[in-house]
Amino acid sequence: MSADKPGKRERVLDPVERSSEVLFGLIMVLSFTGSISVVSAGEEEVREMLIGAIGCNLAWGIIDAVMYVMMVVAERGRGLSVARAVRAAQDPEHGRRQLAEALPDPLDELFDAEALERARAKLVASTVSPGRPRLKGRDIRGATGVFLLVFLSTLPVALPFLFVTPLHTALRVSNGVALVMLYIAGHNLGRHAGLRPVFTGLAMVAVGTLLVGLTIALGG
Repeated sequence: MSADKPGKRERVLDPVERSSEVLFGLIMVLSFTGSISVVSAGEEEVREMLIGAIGCNLAWGIIDAVMYVMMVVAERGRGLSVARAVRAAQDPEHGRRQLAEALPDPLDELFDAEALERARAKLVASTVSPGRPRLKGRDIRGATGVFLLVFLSTLPVALPFLFVTPLHTALRVSNGVALVMLYIAGHNLGRHAGLRPVFTGLAMVAVGTLLVGLTIALGG
């Protein structure tokens, strides 16, 4: 594992990734709290629900962190493959096409042939040899951040069942906290993704409620 470059400060997770992880954790825990019946549930059922919710988000936090690392390595490996392909291209046009195809939308529309040629020539002239994809310190911090976001999003929704009585009041408090968190996460997601923040926040509340309902209906 290589160390980060000194003096280079980068976000471990961008705002869209952070909001997405919080939304994922909220939907997971809501599928547990939404299944509680205020009529028939007793202390044992509530305890089992809390254990299940926390355990599920703990497991999915670990899984999501591992998937994050795998995606980072895969994306970095793809970039190195493109660099090797551009260097090996005998025809400059083929090299420019390789670069253009690697650019995500809408960045591919911002680079004309001249800009692509400058990038291709610079890459070909570089003395740095593309090696194998390696993990960096920020990748491990990113995976840790993913885990914490998924896991810690459980607590505000689950804690009312420990400190608020009676059960129906705890459920209302828990649902209220979840709705507020869904809206805030959706609002932030919309603001940083170029969408309408208020609309996105309300949409996340609606989508989260729908997904929780489907999860419970399907026995999740």
